This record gives sequence, C-alpha cells and structure tokens, in this order.
Amino acid sequence: MINKVLIYNSGGGLGDSIQILPLLNALKEKFSNADFYYLSAHENHFNLKLKDLNIKIKSLNFKLKYFGFRWWHAFFIKKRIKENNIDSFDLIIDLQSKLRNTLLLKIIPHKYFISSSLNFKFSNPKINIKKEEKINNTIIKALNNAFNINLKLIDFNINSIDKKFFDESLRLLPKNNYIGFSITQGNLYRKKMWPLENIVKLCKELTKINKIPVFFIEKKNVDLKKNISELVPNAIFPEHETELNSPALVSCLGMRLEFVISIDNGVMHMLSLSKVPMIILFGPTKSEKFAPNYNGIVIIDSKKIYNTSKLSSISAEDVLHATKQYLNS
Repeated sequence: MINKVLIYNSGGGLGDSIQILPLLNALKEKFSNADFYYLSAHENHFNLKLKDLNIKIKSLNFKLKYFGFRWWHAFFIKKRIKENNIDSFDLIIDLQSKLRNTLLLKIIPHKYFISSSLNFKFSNPKINIKKEEKINNTIIKALNNAFNINLKLIDFNINSIDKKFFDESLRLLPKNNYIGFSITQGNLYRKKMWPLENIVKLCKELTKINKIPVFFIEKKNVDLKKNISELVPNAIFPEHETELNSPALVSCLGMRLEFVISIDNGVMHMLSLSKVPMIILFGPTKSEKFAPNYNGIVIIDSKKIYNTSKLSSISAEDVLHATKQYLNS
C-alpha cells in the first residue's frame, strides 16, 4: 500500500516543474489515497508561482539551500527529519540522475526508492529498463517495471484553471490572427537569446498578412518592451495590460493564439499547457529532453542543422519557412 510519496526534483525553473505534470497526474490517479510531498533543490513552485494550476502537493523543507548539491547536507538530513517529525515514505521518486543527489536523497527513510542514477543501481525494487531522454517516460517505465502495473502519463487539464484567467485572456486578446512570441531566457547560465533583429524581420513579414505579434514579456522587463514597441509598432504585450500576474494566465492566453514562436524557456512550457501549435528554437539545450510532446510542435535545432549550439545561427528565414505550414492551414 502506497500512502506517502516523495517527489524529488532538482530542476529550479518553472519549466522543470511544468514538465512533470503528466507524471504527477498519473501518480495521483494510481495512488489516489496517498499524500504527496515535493522536495526540490530550489522552490516548490506548485505552492508559489504555479499555485493557480491547482496542483495539490505538500512541501518537504529541510531548510538546506540547493538540497542535494552539497555533500555536507548529509550531516543535517537526519537532524531535520527528527526536528520535523518526518515518518518514513512508502515511495521516493528521484527525478534526476546525479549520484551525489541520489545518495543524499536515499538517507531519507523509505520503503521503495526509484531513481535512474547509475542505470537504476540504487532503486528498490530492482529495475531493468532502458532510460529515455524525457524523465517522465523513464519514471513511468520504471514504476511499471518495479511494481508490475500499467501507469500512463496523463496530460494537464487546462480547464482546472480558474475561469477568471480565461475571461481575462479573452479580454486581453479578443480578436483572431494573434501570433505569440517568447524570446527571453529564464536560465541566465545558458545562452539562449535569439537576435532581436530576426524577430523584427519575422514580425514585419507576418504583419503583411494581417497577423498581430503578441509578446510574452514580464512587467519588470520595461526596457525590452519599449525597444520592441519602437521596432514593432503593432505588437501587443498582454501581461503589461492586466493586474493578474500568474503563469496560469499565460497558459490561458495560449488558447487565443494561432501559433507561437519561442525559444526553450519557462514561458514556452506555460503555453504548452494550452496545446497551442509552436515553433521552438533550440540551441544549447536538448530538444529531445525539453520539447513538449504533442502534435503541432515544430523543432528548429541549431545543433542539427548548423552543427552549433549557438541559437543565433538560426535565421529569420529558417523560422519563416517553418511558419508556412501553419499559415497555409
């Protein structure tokens, strides 16, 4: 009987959390009576910025910054467990594969442990499967193999978001012919910016056929908004025209768009919850690992077409060519 489950996610971005929603949904349906806890090296976004997605999962907080990334954490784990009166978990699921993090996580009392580290060497029960690029697929296969069950990933249901976000998205984007753009990176350590001049070229071509560019840019990026406004006069910035400030609004706005042109970032994952068609530009990151998995996704990967991780190697013409399948349809 599985009554208490702990999920460990070392990824710190909103996109890392959004990506595991199908896995969480599958686990919650299978173990419907279990209590779910979330432990991260960073914040539990499900109870903070992603709270409007209504994902019910408790936080396990050891008060250790970047939990799992420092060997000295081992000296504090048992102490924190005792201080917080933490009982043993029936199941711990490790969503990463760094040996150090896995060994520290395994100190937490548990019955079953699922981790792909060293080809599932530390898992209990024993697991004999081949890892896949997408962690959701790997963990689902591992659970099915370990417990002889038939779990399947379950997509996030966007209708679980409060109606006020749908109403606001309709107010902000009341017409048709909107094309979304997401060009800012969340992770400052990965160079994923695409040249602004390329975006301006695209917008000029799309404007010729009566398409309206919609930019997803946070309110704090005032200078970038001003710069784009001067270069693309008909651009719309919906997040700057509302008092609501939530990824749930971004997801609902995705339903008002014909398609989206985006780099690999958190906004791309927010928009993916609406299943909007997308053209996604990949450079330093792996499209096989991070791209959403549904029909209507077009990947332009600089590593595959230009043998470089530089996102800037992708031209405006490359993207414009990709848009034709959406414009023709």
